[in-house]
Amino acid sequence: MKIHIFGASSSGVTTLGNALSNDLNIPYFDSDEYYWEKSDPPFTVRRNPSDRTLMIKKDIEQTDDWILGGSIISWGDIFPSFDLIVFLWVPPHIRMERLREREFSRYGNIIYTDPARIKQYNDFMAWAADYDNHTGIATRTLDAHENWLHQTTSPTLAIRGDFTTEQRIDLILNKLSEL
Repeated sequence: MKIHIFGASSSGVTTLGNALSNDLNIPYFDSDEYYWEKSDPPFTVRRNPSDRTLMIKKDIEQTDDWILGGSIISWGDIFPSFDLIVFLWVPPHIRMERLREREFSRYGNIIYTDPARIKQYNDFMAWAADYDNHTGIATRTLDAHENWLHQTTSPTLAIRGDFTTEQRIDLILNKLSEL
């Protein structure tokens, strides 16, 4: 079983991916672990795409069943067919509040006190907000995700709204039982 879960930042992809991985007892791979090199501050150094491809292919080829979380719509045709693609959408005001809380939890006051980190935080938040606003800052947008979703030949499940992780898992398991 190969499941792909994606959505905007703070839509719950990683939380759901880890919980579903635990429930199904299959590995969860987070695209951020492949897209970004380890750095300080984190999420500032992009990994070379060919290195990223080699890394993810090596990992997914080691097991028949896995879950991949995160947006991979611009990674090319490097993945096998998915048994299910799950798209998560959360109302923007809820998602952005979650994102503010997550960023503060991860980094603390430095995102409000250090000039470089303030800029990084503000740029990231503007980019994340643009997901739904379509002002041209983001390349990863709701439109891009929906277009990709409509073009895929894999079975899909769109979960739109503010659902608990358990509710989302139930929806996914129900969809899988129908396939």
